[in-house]
Amino acid sequence: MSIGIFYGSTGGNTESIAEDIVSALGVEADIHDIADVGAERLNDYSHLIIGSSTWGDGELQDDWDDAFSAYEKLDFSGKTVAFFGLGDQEGYGEYFLNAMGTLYEAAVKKGANVVGDGWSTEGYDYEDSEAVNEKGFVGLALDEDNQDDLTEERIQKWIEIIKPHFS
Repeated sequence: MSIGIFYGSTGGNTESIAEDIVSALGVEADIHDIADVGAERLNDYSHLIIGSSTWGDGELQDDWDDAFSAYEKLDFSGKTVAFFGLGDQEGYGEYFLNAMGTLYEAAVKKGANVVGDGWSTEGYDYEDSEAVNEKGFVGLALDEDNQDDLTEERIQKWIEIIKPHFS
């Protein structure tokens, strides 16, 4: 099993969360900034954890935006994929975690076996999100601007859900 964690980070929060996830997961995994490696590098792994923050009016983080046309062409068949997203539910509540939803939708269309979805929407206060489906958030939902005190606990709970798929 090969595990790759891919993130895009503008201010450093998503990078820090990716590192925390690797540590909490407790298995060997490669961590990559999408700006440094490009989307094609995801092909090298059978198990993926993909993270992005949401910017502006629900847009992908810049590095993911640059890589997105290549990303949406990838074949995710046979890959186990988990997602995490960062957003600001108070300042941008109408677009909360849309970037995670965008990355999720593209991977699902190309055959991804998603784990770690169905993350409860309880405890969040936002208007709308493209990262929510009938089961809940499509991955780990984090708000470092308003609920950073809950991040560590949320990561630990999410890791318990996905770890059986990454061990």
